[in-house]
Amino acid sequence: MQKVHIALTEAVPPPLHGDVQSKLAFLDNRLSSALLNAAGTAIDAVASQALSSDERDALEAKAQALVTSMCDDAFIPDIRTLSERRGAMRFSDDPMPDLLARREVVQEGEGFFAIGPLLTGVMDYLEVRLTGIAKEQGAAPYRFPALISSSYLEKVQYFKNFPHSLAFVSHLNANVEDIDRFAREAHCCGPIIKVDPAVMAAPKAMLSPTICHHLYHMLEGTRIDETGFVATAFGHCFRYESRNMNALERVWNFTMRELIFVGDEDFVEAGINRAREAFEEVLADLDLSYAIMTANDPFFVGTYRDQAAYQAAFELKYEVRAPLPYSGHSIAIASQNSHRNFFGRTLAIRDHHGDHACTGCFGVGYERLALAFVAQHGIDRDHWPATVRDILSSHVPRGGFSEQEKA
Repeated sequence: MQKVHIALTEAVPPPLHGDVQSKLAFLDNRLSSALLNAAGTAIDAVASQALSSDERDALEAKAQALVTSMCDDAFIPDIRTLSERRGAMRFSDDPMPDLLARREVVQEGEGFFAIGPLLTGVMDYLEVRLTGIAKEQGAAPYRFPALISSSYLEKVQYFKNFPHSLAFVSHLNANVEDIDRFAREAHCCGPIIKVDPAVMAAPKAMLSPTICHHLYHMLEGTRIDETGFVATAFGHCFRYESRNMNALERVWNFTMRELIFVGDEDFVEAGINRAREAFEEVLADLDLSYAIMTANDPFFVGTYRDQAAYQAAFELKYEVRAPLPYSGHSIAIASQNSHRNFFGRTLAIRDHHGDHACTGCFGVGYERLALAFVAQHGIDRDHWPATVRDILSSHVPRGGFSEQEKA
């Protein structure tokens, strides 16, 4: 292990600290950590191997280039709070150690977790409420696969804007010799599969990073009638976040329900606003503290500055952020996104006027909301809000298993 201190030529503006810190996870795969200091003036990193003087110089140059590309002449937005609520927040400890000890949460691999009955009950409650909101909005129900077309993601510029989060799907070559070789030689070294990459086929699909893209793909080349179009779907989403993956706060595989709106601009904006307002009623029943704030997507370094400025200038994205008392930070548990006519132009989707249709979505992350709930209320159901406790009491068992049974 080797510590590396990198003094930055210019300080990172405070509003950009979070975005820069998230990208430092992708700075270099030889680093086990890389932290921007509180002043934004330096990066303190730890390399997993000794670096030569030239390697340290190259690493410092790479870090300077990353920060410059994100911050030089960057648009610094004023973060606007749309609404907020202060709940009881009766709990202040980190719930994860207890959840792990009780095997209510089990980490199966880097960034993916199995969820037990306790949090599943909270997520089931959320699902009932959100499907009710979708029904009130007249949303048509859809089901989408975990896989998504790689050519579609390229067309809508996902390769360009979010390459760091992509997850690729492959398989063995349809060749009996390669399959036999894999069966004889492949083995795992920790989580890594050791295998000759020559036996693997080139990826033809990807794991889906979000829900709404599937609907836009389905609507390519269509025309939306004057009533507009509303859909809803629940599914698994996959976004790789390297060292940022931490407990349930950031995961590689998560679940989400979205309400998706397609039509003219007024229809879309009214729809996503109604969905957000209805969701706030759910949060009130959960007695959750939260704030709804302007935000931007986690664009990659090369496109971050321009794309984030565009989103911020037109307030195209809002996040519902719930505080985690144990950490002093907050996490986004839901987001409201307006894409204007980007997908309409890119995919030739027209509204009833014949113009390129606008799109927007409101999505809720189930694991994050469940984490925020137990972070604020604890894992003792007797201390939960009565509305949730009464609904869950009938189907969330209080029992578990002993260490002997676990073994």
